[in-house]
Amino acid sequence: MRALLPQVVKLDIDLPEIQHTDPQVVITAKLQAASSHYPGRFIVEDTSLSLACLNGLPGPLVKWFLQALGNDGLFKLANKMGNLAASAATVIGYYAGPSEIFFASATISGSLVAPRGKSGFGWDSIFQPSGHTQTFAQMTAQEKNQVSMRRMAIEKLKHYLMSENLSSAQR
Repeated sequence: MRALLPQVVKLDIDLPEIQHTDPQVVITAKLQAASSHYPGRFIVEDTSLSLACLNGLPGPLVKWFLQALGNDGLFKLANKMGNLAASAATVIGYYAGPSEIFFASATISGSLVAPRGKSGFGWDSIFQPSGHTQTFAQMTAQEKNQVSMRRMAIEKLKHYLMSENLSSAQR
């Protein structure tokens, strides 16, 4: 985040996370909860993994699927269902006030593979982006950043913030 938006300051706030399959609903609830702790402008993000064999589940619920099944179990489930296609998505919500919420999102396609690699977080060891031979967990930070849905969403947010600053300066 800081590589693309150096002015961002990380806040350590434990926010409740509602359970919903629409990441914008999850993000909106988090933004509303955060606004009671922190006045001003801020962002909240959610990263999800969707499996074609489960019609898009777990999506934003991936944390709970991983808790129940682990990476190996999630891979085995998709493998048994005969469809390893997956997509990874990041949604960032920018809060400038109760009626000023902007969403920046990005999705990349890939497939599930047997767990490979040690770095990364969550499901990085089982997600292999399309056109690549390594999982996120096998890639260096620089390699992952080149194809990352998170980087793409941050770039959209950065573009929005730059255009917002330009329009504010013109008022």
